[in-house]
Amino acid sequence: MAGPTELDEVPLDSHPVSNGLDDGSKGGYTKTESSTEIQFMDPNNKDSNHRLTHVVTAQPMNQSLNQPIDMNQRPMDINQRPMYMPRRKNFLQKNCRYCVSACKWLPVVFILSVLCWGHYAFNFQLVGNTLEAPVFLKVLFSLLFHFWFVMCLWSYYQTIFTESQQPPREFWLTIDEVERINSCSTEEQRVHCYQEIVDSRRLPVEARTYSGGFRTCEKCNLIKPDRAHHCSVCDACVLKMDHHCPWVNNCVSFTNYKFFVLFLGYSFGLCIYSAGSSFPFFLKFWKNDLGNSYSKLHILFLFFVSIMFAVSLASLFFYHIYLTLKNRSTLESFRTPIFRYGPDKKAYDLGKKRNWTEIFGDSMLMAFIPLPNQ
Repeated sequence: MAGPTELDEVPLDSHPVSNGLDDGSKGGYTKTESSTEIQFMDPNNKDSNHRLTHVVTAQPMNQSLNQPIDMNQRPMDINQRPMYMPRRKNFLQKNCRYCVSACKWLPVVFILSVLCWGHYAFNFQLVGNTLEAPVFLKVLFSLLFHFWFVMCLWSYYQTIFTESQQPPREFWLTIDEVERINSCSTEEQRVHCYQEIVDSRRLPVEARTYSGGFRTCEKCNLIKPDRAHHCSVCDACVLKMDHHCPWVNNCVSFTNYKFFVLFLGYSFGLCIYSAGSSFPFFLKFWKNDLGNSYSKLHILFLFFVSIMFAVSLASLFFYHIYLTLKNRSTLESFRTPIFRYGPDKKAYDLGKKRNWTEIFGDSMLMAFIPLPNQ
């Protein structure tokens, strides 16, 4: 990019500019004959009312698409970086993001509350007050419960707080590229523009749309990598997205799919162990042989809650084991990927063993521990 630049931080409300997206929102870029002005989020300032204003006083970037872009050797100087198209934000994200973010954590709080209550009901009411057995047997019961409980919480934590990975910068469209694409009058011209971008950057994209074009995201302004999808809840494109799970307040995707499957497995094991341990006391409850009335209620609810969760978790757990062995995501099981040669549901199937190692790694021991694969 030629010409001097200047970089100032200004309040968004005091410097309204058009974003070029015709959605009436502030931010983005505006263009005149002699300059181009872009607004984008400041990564060092998380306040949504401040953005960086980038004013280019010479000609805007007009890089030839026929020249390959070496994305690994881009200079760190912000004045020399490609200017990527700003992402669109929906109404809730721009105006109610804190309220929406707080509501998203309610299912997680519910799950944690059930786990904490189950820990209390099993260890204090069932083992501590009701189980008539030697001390070592009570300790054994409690240790087995804590194994399933700790592994369940560990994998649950990893599933929630492992961030979903978004497509690399190589797949993002610059402002100049978006302008070229929007100026195309026919679909064939748009496909040709996308083909030039893919060829110049050597992007490994094979999946296509039903019409045969490249899979793109108008909200994120990028070319979607294979198996990537846009999450409407996270408002971002996610690599190898399986689905968005409200119970973990996160997208189940490439980075945390292993942890999600382990969470289902350990939760299912915890429910089966709790139901099996409380079943003899559940029978005594109906015979009115339990003396402590307060413990009766906890044991009764522990058995029923464990059975209900075990039934729902069993279907999810074994279904995702099936998907793992097929190297298929939930979205791909309902919507077959399309390629230039047509739909292919088995396009990513490498065989059961290789499909398993892609998710859980080569080590059988590390496969059952909620840690990232080496």
